[in-house]
Amino acid sequence: MDRTADTATRASAIRAALARGDNEGALAAATRWRTEAPDAAEAHFLAGIGAAALGKVCNAIELIETAVTLDGHGEYHAQLARLYTLVRRDADAASSLAAAELSLPTDALGRDTMGCVYARLGDHAASLPHFAEAVRLAPANTAFRYNQAAALSFLGRQDEAEHALEGLLALAPEDARAHHLLAGLRRQTPDRNHIDRLSTVREATRTPRDRLLLGYALAKEIDDLADPRAAFAILAETNAEHRATLPYRFADDAANFDAVEACWPTIASAQVSDPSQASPIFIIGMPRTGTTLVDRILSSHPDVESAGELQAMPLAVKAAAGTRSRTVLDPETIRAAASADLSEIGRDYLARAASHASGTKPRILDKFPGNFLYVGIIARALPNATIVCLRRNPMDTILANFRNLFAVGSRYYDYSYDLLDIAAYYQRFDRMMALWREVLPGRVLELQYETLVDNQREQTARLLAHCGLDWSDACLDFHTNAAPVST
Repeated sequence: MDRTADTATRASAIRAALARGDNEGALAAATRWRTEAPDAAEAHFLAGIGAAALGKVCNAIELIETAVTLDGHGEYHAQLARLYTLVRRDADAASSLAAAELSLPTDALGRDTMGCVYARLGDHAASLPHFAEAVRLAPANTAFRYNQAAALSFLGRQDEAEHALEGLLALAPEDARAHHLLAGLRRQTPDRNHIDRLSTVREATRTPRDRLLLGYALAKEIDDLADPRAAFAILAETNAEHRATLPYRFADDAANFDAVEACWPTIASAQVSDPSQASPIFIIGMPRTGTTLVDRILSSHPDVESAGELQAMPLAVKAAAGTRSRTVLDPETIRAAASADLSEIGRDYLARAASHASGTKPRILDKFPGNFLYVGIIARALPNATIVCLRRNPMDTILANFRNLFAVGSRYYDYSYDLLDIAAYYQRFDRMMALWREVLPGRVLELQYETLVDNQREQTARLLAHCGLDWSDACLDFHTNAAPVST
């Protein structure tokens, strides 16, 4: 057998093993192959895919990096980009995507992978052609169809998203993600809704995650039809079911709040040798309090680009802390970061944030609400940063958090499935903001959501002044801002 035929035979066998879930067997076979033929790019690549499937992501990255040095195949670059996002190396992911664009994968999975990485980097417009091609190549794959619909939704192309989702549901009537996304595309009416279909599918579903998605979808559509009591009953039942599956304890969040408060004196007295002079804008607060509205207003300004909800600051702090815990934020990490090089945290943050922006505007905006926990570090590490905190009526804030389904599986939002947990979390958030108000007077603009809605011009002028931005009429026409935003 010549080498070309041997390569094809080995690759086919290993890919078949991966397809049937025999990841250990695939990795073993690929490892033997690359040992025998160290210049075989496919051997290194498939070993990397097998390692990644077994959770050995760092090892997988090294293997696929070797593959791309041997052969710049688009599939290799696409999968490497995906792995980079898993370890939060977003700039490297963007570089790998650029390389993949020069030699596009010819398979549906490769194109879908590129779309997913673009989406994770916040570039939904760039993701869409790849999702569309993946669907064209594999029209029966419902995961590819869902990704295409989600991208269309992010881009405000709701009619197209609805059409894509109905096509998906024709193939997989029980797909809970599709039902949930479809319910949120528009306000339902008595003549046009999916309530009966949702009720039927939910009744037949026993998978906890699917029941969560379907419960939120059903509650939303019933609420659209002006029956808030029935909607809340379904929502309460859904959240109680999901809360019972979580190991969440508010005491863990309280420990993080305690650590931030206790470490402020250390952060305040730290020597910051070479702070960056960059001036990013941070929009913080509890979720569902108007952070997206302020993002739209500010990103309508010609000098501001929104990067969406970034994990850049939490990840920069985690990296500086050097802790080995599996959570991004915990008391150990907070204590270690308080004694770290704050200038380095600032530089690392800016590098991470840059990969989520085009760089065509002077100011970048980060609207991750949870950055309220990092205000002390932000103030010292980035002395020219602007910080705006949205405030909303406490009861409205608590109810809005209860009614909104955040990123499923994200531990950050585990408090949001129980009203008492949300109330306790809000109380500590409020106390945290009181601390920043006391120790950093004037540094954080606290903007009341209701006041902003009632008097947009006056509050927008106040907002722009705090950000050091000249007045722009475009900020009053934020509703014409077509850029997608993560919420």
